[in-house]
Amino acid sequence: MHFQLHNRHLPYSLIVSVALAACATTQNAAPAPVPTVAITPTVVATGEDVDPPPTPQPQPEATALPSEIVDDHGIRMLLVPAGEFIMGSDQGFHDEQPVHTVYLDAFYVDIYEVTNASYVACVEAGACQPPRFTGSRQRYDYFWEAEFANYPAVYLSWYDADTYCTWRGARLPTEAEWEKAASGTDGRTYAWGNDKPNPTLTNYAGSNTWDPVEVGSHPVGVSPYGLHDMTGNVYEWVSDWYGEDYYHVSPAANPTGPASGTWRVTKGGSFWNWDYRLRIANRNNTYLPPDSVHWDGGARCARSP
Repeated sequence: MHFQLHNRHLPYSLIVSVALAACATTQNAAPAPVPTVAITPTVVATGEDVDPPPTPQPQPEATALPSEIVDDHGIRMLLVPAGEFIMGSDQGFHDEQPVHTVYLDAFYVDIYEVTNASYVACVEAGACQPPRFTGSRQRYDYFWEAEFANYPAVYLSWYDADTYCTWRGARLPTEAEWEKAASGTDGRTYAWGNDKPNPTLTNYAGSNTWDPVEVGSHPVGVSPYGLHDMTGNVYEWVSDWYGEDYYHVSPAANPTGPASGTWRVTKGGSFWNWDYRLRIANRNNTYLPPDSVHWDGGARCARSP
């Protein structure tokens, strides 16, 4: 800092005082304002346009299958939902072992056994042949009689049953499907549970009818899915060939039985059978030549959704 003193005759002390005051004024002066600088974010070029994340869209819920359907021929069918169940039995014959868990896709199955009336419709449509015998065990006239229209059709071969189900746009159930439809998922012995059969629950040898009765006559004996006569009344053909050791090699999902064989499997027992043959898991002596017919042999159809 420079001071120009034009009066050389000022006292020295006054000069010093002026200089000190000037220094103090400079030191106490407010600092000059700092200019504000706007900072712009640096954008790194990537060669691609960067879009904002998409807004999540609500996803439609899966449509549940109806619990009951009626097919084109007026036959009511109930849903057996997809899932696992216990197949086989440790209390039965060797061909029922090993007990194993099976997964099945959802399917529908007839509420009732195939009736005379519904099979007559197939015959009249020209798609089916009449049963080889048109009576029943104790009735000379049975199949064509209106009195027995709602009774199960009998003397059906496997081929008859398969043709009828195909005419309806359906099919025979697999052995696994039939077992699940009859037992549910808890491994029960009979369609209604584990209690021994009695005439209130089913039409079997202990009922002393020795003939088919009207379908749905034992509502307290229905399966967990509401299906009638899965145990007793007439046995039912399924689609599978019989394989004595098939459960040792059966796939864990949607098994369909051996690729070939000599006999076809039947399930459910009949009015001609006692307790042991009525068990859901029973396979011994329930396989027959596919062209054979019997007074206690009928059918039930299934279909995929």
